[in-house]
Amino acid sequence: MVQETKKRQRTCIGCGAHDTKGALYRIVRASDGTVSFDPSGRSAGRGAYVCSRACFASAWKARKLDRALRAKLTEQDYETIGAELARECDAGTEETEE
Repeated sequence: MVQETKKRQRTCIGCGAHDTKGALYRIVRASDGTVSFDPSGRSAGRGAYVCSRACFASAWKARKLDRALRAKLTEQDYETIGAELARECDAGTEETEE
C-alpha cells in the first residue's frame, strides 16, 4: 500500500488562512537583508506568505511583515513589494479571464 503524503500548508500573515504554497504569494528576505516579492516561490531566504492584495495591505498596516521576516522594513520596501504584488495579481486575473 502506497502512503500518500500530505501537502504542507502555509499561512497568510494577513488573515491567517491556510493554503498550499502555490496558492499564496511569497515575500522573501535574502541572506544579504534585501526584501522582495518572490514570484517563483523558490528564492533562498526567509519567506512570508499573503493570499491577496488586501491581506498585504492589512499586513503593511500592522507591520506584520517586519515580524514574519525578522527584519525592519522601510516604507519604500513596502511600496516596492506592493507594486510587484499588484502586477502579479493583475497578471493572474488576466490569465484566468482568457
